[in-house]
Amino acid sequence: MSEQPLNPAPGAPAEATAATPEHAPAVTAPATGSTAADVAATEAEAAADGVTADEAAALREASFERQRRLRQEPRFPGGPAADPAGSHHERRIRSFQPRRSRVTTGQQDALERLWPKWGLDIDGKRVLDLDELFDGLPVVLEIGFGMGEATAQMAADDPGTGILAVDVHTPGQGNLLGLADKAGSTNVRVANGDAVILLREMLAPECLDGLRVYFPDPWPKARHHKRRLIQPAFLDLVAPRLKPGAIVHCATDWEPYAEQMLEVLTAHPRFENTAADGGYAPRPAFRPLTRFEGQGLDKGHVVHDLLFARI
Repeated sequence: MSEQPLNPAPGAPAEATAATPEHAPAVTAPATGSTAADVAATEAEAAADGVTADEAAALREASFERQRRLRQEPRFPGGPAADPAGSHHERRIRSFQPRRSRVTTGQQDALERLWPKWGLDIDGKRVLDLDELFDGLPVVLEIGFGMGEATAQMAADDPGTGILAVDVHTPGQGNLLGLADKAGSTNVRVANGDAVILLREMLAPECLDGLRVYFPDPWPKARHHKRRLIQPAFLDLVAPRLKPGAIVHCATDWEPYAEQMLEVLTAHPRFENTAADGGYAPRPAFRPLTRFEGQGLDKGHVVHDLLFARI
């Protein structure tokens, strides 16, 4: 678990070249972000091959469109979708951004074996029945689990609580499934996609017994603060989905973000600080000390936990 963008979208296949019309000379499409000089050079090359500028432009567009479609295709058929809520495209500032990274053989095996059983895509098309999904267990939502080590440990330590773990990073999804399977834990479900869509469209009122947000991306630059997850509007969305008394537990080692979290949670009328002094709380025993956190502590970082109850 690390200070990384929440939950980054599942990786995409390697780029592929577009098929060209029969008998047409092949034209290489310049990469996205090419300069005007690159495009001009490509058009000059196309002209030398007897292809008009319009035909070259059409071929480039076809190549870009094919690459776009490939990026949206699932890497593992039957596994997590690349864009599960694509039909819900909207102009909204998000707290995560797509990443690509390699999936190991073990992670791929876990995705192929366990996703149909323990995985779900956040498509915004249905309301989840958490009682059925977790066999009647109380359910805690965890947003952004990284590689899943801490989540798997918490699931093993507390088999009486279901964990609905949300992320968009395919290697982490596979890793968590594999760790849970190895530990014999059956109380973890891995949700792939945007947590805002999950909260807004797929969870019933007062269905959650808690929310965990551990080490979200701090978006340290001032112009990016609007991308931070813990904001008043997000808490407005969360509060109705939590049962009265449910705990929102946040943790971060980024001091300015901790201060913002404390300020925003304290100001919200639906939440009450469980710390008697109105400040930060000691790390509860149920939150494991992760390898990432240990490295930060060795460097002198200070980790702050915040525990607020839904009123």
